[in-house]
Amino acid sequence: MPTQVLTFIDEDLHETWGIVRGDSVIRYSDIDPGLPPTVAEALRLGRLDWRRLTGPPAGDGSLTPIPMERITLLPPVPRPGKIICVGRNYAAHIAETGAYGLRRTERPSLFLKAPSTAIGCHGSIPIPSTSSQLDYEVELAVIIGRLGKHIHPDAALEYIAGYTIFNDLSIRDIQFDPLNGSNTVGKNFDGSSAFGPWLTLADAVPDPQVLGLRAYVNDELRQSDNTSGMIFTVANIISFVSQQMTLEPGDVISTGTPAGSAFAEKEPRWLAAGDRVRLEIDCLGSLENEVVG
Repeated sequence: MPTQVLTFIDEDLHETWGIVRGDSVIRYSDIDPGLPPTVAEALRLGRLDWRRLTGPPAGDGSLTPIPMERITLLPPVPRPGKIICVGRNYAAHIAETGAYGLRRTERPSLFLKAPSTAIGCHGSIPIPSTSSQLDYEVELAVIIGRLGKHIHPDAALEYIAGYTIFNDLSIRDIQFDPLNGSNTVGKNFDGSSAFGPWLTLADAVPDPQVLGLRAYVNDELRQSDNTSGMIFTVANIISFVSQQMTLEPGDVISTGTPAGSAFAEKEPRWLAAGDRVRLEIDCLGSLENEVVG
């Protein structure tokens, strides 16, 4: 059974974390009161070990499950140090972007998203006042668990704490404006980095290159592919990123999206207020968010 770690706001409006048990959450302090109070700190100290989190509870052995409907989900790591995204990592996605002059690259094409853009499952996706061309992208994301620099691809998966689902939201008219286009602005509006619902620890995903991923808008399937279609594998991406910058526990790397985003349609169906976006990845659950005006 996979170990799923989530950060949430409880009924007393406290930010805390725990693990999923069926339709409930077990608070970290019920498992082991010696664990750090945040997922970020637990990652930094190397304490997110599935053996520790799934073993018998400490103290008197009692657990107090919290029903899921009584909590508010936050991103698994609410304020990651870095959010690193990969563009153009599926051949079919490159093909559908041909009109914008995007081509296959010889190495991973990277861009950064600000930590302040992060929202969790069921968080609201706001439509920016500067654009009506709001688009979705389902992506597999990894959360780094160990400090790393110059990581060899053969060892790269050892640096992953776990996996989650990422929605790399974009405003396309600003991103692709031929005169004033800006990936920074087009990818960094409030709420543009939805990820969750939780962090599935890496032991439950022995091979990240065999996962199906899907995107639905109002229950209509818009994207469907498999991570086997990546041009650059998860291991190669981690290795390449680590040649440029030190990876730290809690950093998020999102690995690119397959074909099927709205902007590639002949008549693009941009996200509108009231739309519900549901992203699914095998073994990782589903990430759901509603668009607000």
